[in-house]
Amino acid sequence: MNKNYFEILRAGINSTFQDLGRNNLYHIGIPFSGAMDNRNYLLANKLTGNDNNNPVIEFAYQGPHLKYHGKAINAAITGDVSFKIKKGNNLIDGECYQSFILENNDELDIISTNKSVYGYLAISGQFDLKLQWSSYSTNIKAKIGSNNGEKLSVNQKINIKEINQNLVSKKLNYINTKIENIRVMKGTNFDYFSEEGKKLFFGNEFKVSKLSDRMGMRLEGKKIENIVDTNIRSEGLIKGVIQVPADGNPIIMLSDHGTIGGYPKIGVVISADYDKLVQLTPGSTIKFQEVDLNSAETLFKLYDLETQNLISQI
Repeated sequence: MNKNYFEILRAGINSTFQDLGRNNLYHIGIPFSGAMDNRNYLLANKLTGNDNNNPVIEFAYQGPHLKYHGKAINAAITGDVSFKIKKGNNLIDGECYQSFILENNDELDIISTNKSVYGYLAISGQFDLKLQWSSYSTNIKAKIGSNNGEKLSVNQKINIKEINQNLVSKKLNYINTKIENIRVMKGTNFDYFSEEGKKLFFGNEFKVSKLSDRMGMRLEGKKIENIVDTNIRSEGLIKGVIQVPADGNPIIMLSDHGTIGGYPKIGVVISADYDKLVQLTPGSTIKFQEVDLNSAETLFKLYDLETQNLISQI
């Protein structure tokens, strides 16, 4: 019998296990998946002394309420998240980007994210999960990955197979920031759209709709006019690519996206802006800014350098 485990008192809206994702399976229709906000995922693991690719619990909006049973462990939450730790009769306000110790019968109530979508819970050890195609990431649409491809559910137990006995507290002074413009490169079907449609794409704001999840983000705004064909022969998609279907409203493909699609692609979000893009809640506005490939590569190198610098401070 496993002596170290979490009991789920409330599962939260969309709580799943995620790591860095699975590579090289697009040809059989399996997307990359993995943590939506890669920076916050990496920081959570570093705060608890884990390897970069250790699985964590990703939650959206409302997180899980957990009761811990077992030996003392370190835990950490990253993102912009409100949570409380219950120790006996004491209820403690939790702080993001600071590890804390959970002992037998302590409760962790992840109440909600604040004006953002995703948060991450890491522990100093490893959840007892099965690898599938070299990843623990759960894809609930495809029903693959840890937890039989399902979200966490109430009354479920999450076993922990290894505990890192290092209980040293770690902290990072970091505040998530928002981005005013989402930078994109032209897509492979950019010329399918009228000059007015192109100006509208880069000049107008779009609103993030409620029809957004780990697969994609649907936007609402003025219709982008297509002057060639609103459908193309289905071809490969990548994370961040922006398709425009016949209704003229863009759809941004996110981490659990389908691997092929038949809508013309007007652009693709650069990797440096992806973490901040996925944290935009429904009702937020987006404005796109065009950059070229060289700029996109430089911006990603700078973003990655900044992430590594944050990790080195822990």
